[in-house]
Amino acid sequence: MDAALLHFSDEAGPARRLADACRLPALAVERHRFPDAELKLTLPLGDERQVPATLVLYRSLDRPNDKLVELLLLARHARRLGVARLVLVAPYLAYMRQDIAFHPGEIVSQTIIGGFLAELFDAVITVDPHLHRIERLDQAIPLAHAIALSGAPRLAELIAEKRPGALLLGPDEEALQWVAQAAELTGLDHATCRKVRRGDRDVEIHLPETPVAGRAVVLMDDVASSGHTVARAAEALLATGAASVDVALTHALFAGDALAVIHAAGVGEVWSTDCIRHDSNAIAMAPVLAQALDEVLAG
Repeated sequence: MDAALLHFSDEAGPARRLADACRLPALAVERHRFPDAELKLTLPLGDERQVPATLVLYRSLDRPNDKLVELLLLARHARRLGVARLVLVAPYLAYMRQDIAFHPGEIVSQTIIGGFLAELFDAVITVDPHLHRIERLDQAIPLAHAIALSGAPRLAELIAEKRPGALLLGPDEEALQWVAQAAELTGLDHATCRKVRRGDRDVEIHLPETPVAGRAVVLMDDVASSGHTVARAAEALLATGAASVDVALTHALFAGDALAVIHAAGVGEVWSTDCIRHDSNAIAMAPVLAQALDEVLAG
C-alpha cells in the first residue's frame, strides 16, 4: 500500500469523498476518551507490512484543542511505524485569526500553531485560512507544500444557480477577496460593508452606497463564528429594503446559538461547504481538495 487516507468517524463523509476522488483507501481511526479526558487512538494498521509510505490525515480543525493533540499522537506514532511522508488535509485551519498582538503579553498563535504543524507534517492543505496580515500560507506554516485553496468558486456556482442576479455583499472589508472572486466568476454585482467591532458579539455594520432596495442579497464570507456580524448586516439590509438576505460561507463554525442568531435577524437560507460538518453544508469540497492532494502525492 503506497498511500492511504486516515479519518475519524465524525468526518467520514467528506473524508471518504476525498479518498474516492483520489483513489485512496480510507481507514478509520478509533478514538476513545478516558474518564479523565485523556485520549487513546488506535490506527487501523495491523503490522509494519501494511504501513503505507505516504499517509494522508483528514482532520478539519474546528473545535481544535483535542484535535491538535490527536495530530501530535498520530503523526509521532506514524513516523515510528516508518511512514515516510505525512500529509495533513485540514479544510478548516484553527488559530490563524490570532495573527497580531493588540495588547502587551498576548500570544500570537498563528505562527506557533503553524510551526507545530510544520514539525509534524510534510505538507498541509487547507481552505480559506485567515491570512489577512500575510500573503502566503507558508509564512504561517513553513513548508514547501503549504497549500491554501478557496471555497469561493464552488459557492459562486451555487449562488448563481440559487439567486441569479443577486448582489454579493461582504459583511466586512476582509470578505472582499471572496466576494470579488465570486463576482468575477458569475458576473454578479458586489460590494462590502464596513464593520466596527467592540467585542466578540458587539459589532456595528455600515452598509455600502450600493442600492439594495428590492434586491436579493447574498452575504458571503469565509467563516461565521458567533454569527453577530452576519446578523447585524442582514438586519441593516432588510431595514433598507432588501428583498431577501441569504448567507454563503466556506466555514460554518457557528459557535453556540450562532445559527439561531442569524435566522432571527431575517436571513433566509444558509449555504456552506463541507469543510466543517454542519446541517447547512451544500457544497462538497472533495473535487478541489483532490486536485491539490493529487499534485502533492505525485510530487
